[in-house]
Amino acid sequence: MQMARLGVDIGGTFTDVVLESEAGRFSTKVLTTYSAPEDAIVEGMHRVCGKAGIDAGGIAQIIHGTTLATNALIERRGAKTALITTKGFRDVIEMRTESRFEQYDLNLVLPDPLLPRNRRYVVEERMDARGDVLVPLDRAEVEALVDDLAEAGYESIAVGLLHAYANDAHERLIAEVLAERMPGAMISLSSEVSPQMREYERFNTTIANAYIKPLMKSYLDRLKARLADEGADCPVYLMHSGGGIMALEAAAEFPVRLVESGPAGGAIFAADLAARHGLDKVLSFDMGGTTAKICLIKAQTPKTARVFEVARSYRFKKGSGMPISIPVIDMVEIGAGGGSLAHVDAMNQIRVGPESAGSEPGPACYGRGGDKPAVTDADLVLGKLDPKNFAAGTIPLYPDKARTALDNVIGAALDMDAQEAAFGVAEVVDENMANAARVHAVENGEDLSDYTMIAFGGAAPLHAARLCERLGIRRCLVPQGAGVGSAIGFLRAPFSFEATRSVFTAMDEFDPAAVQALFSEMEQEATSFVRECDAAAEIGTEYKVYMRYAGQGWEIPIQLSPEQAHAPDGADILSLFEAEYEKLFGRTVAGLRAEITVWSVNAATRLAAPVPVDPVADTGDPGGAGQRDLFDPAAGKVLLAKVHARAALDPGAAMAGPALITEEETTIVVPASRHARALGDSTIEVIAKEALS
Repeated sequence: MQMARLGVDIGGTFTDVVLESEAGRFSTKVLTTYSAPEDAIVEGMHRVCGKAGIDAGGIAQIIHGTTLATNALIERRGAKTALITTKGFRDVIEMRTESRFEQYDLNLVLPDPLLPRNRRYVVEERMDARGDVLVPLDRAEVEALVDDLAEAGYESIAVGLLHAYANDAHERLIAEVLAERMPGAMISLSSEVSPQMREYERFNTTIANAYIKPLMKSYLDRLKARLADEGADCPVYLMHSGGGIMALEAAAEFPVRLVESGPAGGAIFAADLAARHGLDKVLSFDMGGTTAKICLIKAQTPKTARVFEVARSYRFKKGSGMPISIPVIDMVEIGAGGGSLAHVDAMNQIRVGPESAGSEPGPACYGRGGDKPAVTDADLVLGKLDPKNFAAGTIPLYPDKARTALDNVIGAALDMDAQEAAFGVAEVVDENMANAARVHAVENGEDLSDYTMIAFGGAAPLHAARLCERLGIRRCLVPQGAGVGSAIGFLRAPFSFEATRSVFTAMDEFDPAAVQALFSEMEQEATSFVRECDAAAEIGTEYKVYMRYAGQGWEIPIQLSPEQAHAPDGADILSLFEAEYEKLFGRTVAGLRAEITVWSVNAATRLAAPVPVDPVADTGDPGGAGQRDLFDPAAGKVLLAKVHARAALDPGAAMAGPALITEEETTIVVPASRHARALGDSTIEVIAKEALS
């Protein structure tokens, strides 16, 4: 019997399922079933098993990523949760950092905290920043409080005490009392969930973990049992936001690490392709049914961060969301997907998103009751999609319903016909994504004209070439299986876990022995999590410190070698910091003391080196193409485009735009300004015609 691996990505509109076995790779897209997400997974699993000619018992491993954790936070659909914190810090999550994300908006309204004030409780205790006890914690006070919480019927308890990252003794005492007096409640300790300084981010992350923990544990237990009932009684692993894989048990304990797990898989997919094609500067562009994600990948490694925001409430501006302090692949995410809804605002401007039609009812063209125009409706009217061959023909599209929705919502307000309205919707969503990419690049000091775009997700190949035109990017790669790219990325990711600690260290007080012991402790913690997934694999470790000058509000990451971590030298680390600081900001700051605030060790299984893709010579136009009208936005008119089936293109096949390259899960749009070519691994290269000379 062939043993296979299954990758599953639950998105806001589609659930993508990919099976890899000795017979090849097989994939499908199924509409996400919100009430019971496991239903779509099971349906997709049976579809790909049927294609591969195996039964579910032949699956050796399932790797899963999901937006369920993110959606639960955005939609406030979590458990009844309480926070226990230090007296005097009850309102930290409501006061936030007091920064204004929109400086000149006099009517600015801050987002509501995840927990209202009457669900936040205090105990009298205090640690200082070095972990020394200033005010002892009285166990009797904790017992009385826990009895009140039990009577109130809380399902989940978050415990976030001041400076618990430096000394977790008081949090442990509270957990002990909770376990004794509320055995059915779930417990999340900030010293375990996010052991880092900055209490607002740490408290918020711990509350988020507690808020979604019952929901995610119930779902993961249900999923495991359902898969076993269907014959797939094999280990199930989860993709985490940092770009690695963790055990199901660890995911159930720390579900906040699953936030952004789907997009993380996409970044891993793009990084793997970049390595095979020898690309050092890549812009990863992932556009699905609900959102678009953009990530910078340098030296075949996605950029990472320690904090990101969920549910930004104000035009996706930084600071308007819910900060989550966990290791994460750094990307910008905007409400621009195939299901994003278009409308006309009070100033008679077309706006797209962030609201999405999702899969229920979906865009108007799905014929499932939707009457508002979505990006997919615009793409259909512009000729980018074949109504009879969408999602391999499993979902028929209705162009008349798309035109009616565009006419009623956009055309009637702006005196446009359906095609002109569709053009406007497509241009707005493309500019939204281009602008997000520009801002992300500027924030990271990068010039995108030097980058190659890698486009994947069901909607990205439809929009990638136009995005490249707007951003001045000359080359775009659309890999095989682009429509289910994140699910494929899950199968390319290592088992990994990142341990972090906040131990404030001034460089003039650097203690090599203490630092060596700290790294050793974190390495043991991170490695033990990975061993739960794969006891025999070779594990590699990466070491980072986050440094700043005294008085600065944020830090920069400094990568250390294993030798530097095992035999730390303060002067050596200081010189690395100064070199990185000068590279980022142009100069160092003389006379200021440098500090380390956060320490990090990431353990991951070692993956096989990627096999480079051999170059191929152009073999010219493959011929045998059909034809279809395609609206070219750069030309501002309808052109006759050749239609090629991707499966029929041999390596070296080349075609000039305008053209459409179709496959089961997506369509690649090649405008008149671009030229397309099939590479040795069946990746499609879409390149500006002027770059060919």
